[in-house]
Amino acid sequence: MENELFNYLERIANLLRQETRLEGQCLGLQPVQQEALYYLSTCNRYSDTTLAVTEFLGLTKGTVSQSLKVLENKALISREKDNSDKRVTHLKVTAAGREFLAHTCPPQKFNEAMAGLSASEQDETKVVLHKLLQKYQQATGRTAFGVCRNCKFNQTATEGILCGLTQETLSITDVILICREYED
Repeated sequence: MENELFNYLERIANLLRQETRLEGQCLGLQPVQQEALYYLSTCNRYSDTTLAVTEFLGLTKGTVSQSLKVLENKALISREKDNSDKRVTHLKVTAAGREFLAHTCPPQKFNEAMAGLSASEQDETKVVLHKLLQKYQQATGRTAFGVCRNCKFNQTATEGILCGLTQETLSITDVILICREYED
């Protein structure tokens, strides 16, 4: 049973990679560059640095740096200095990057396949895959990169939403994105 589940997940992941690879070819993007771009579109301001991309993708800093240079040269991302710490550079997806992602993530065929499932089947699948992801991350000891609103540090405060770790106010956008500081 375990091998069967692994085989299903591996096959789905392989089909997703194949389809996104085909989409990326129109812009001359390699899969790793697409993965970095997609990650940057889903992460919050604590997680949009070269180091965070490196950690999330599990690749070398050199590979990630080269991929980010390609994305920047194609005007799919831009670099912005942090307002309070000028040593930190944030990587932001540009309008062109968002437009590319709108057509490719998730791939159209994936959307069509998901539409073939009932709403309850989709919900059940999300719950099971979320649990599997959590268990796998715990087993591997890898950083969670979870959605901010579900983090143990996320707090309601008089001024809005507060990150209990950084003591900074969070925007509505921050809390719906993934964060490298996430903890259950």
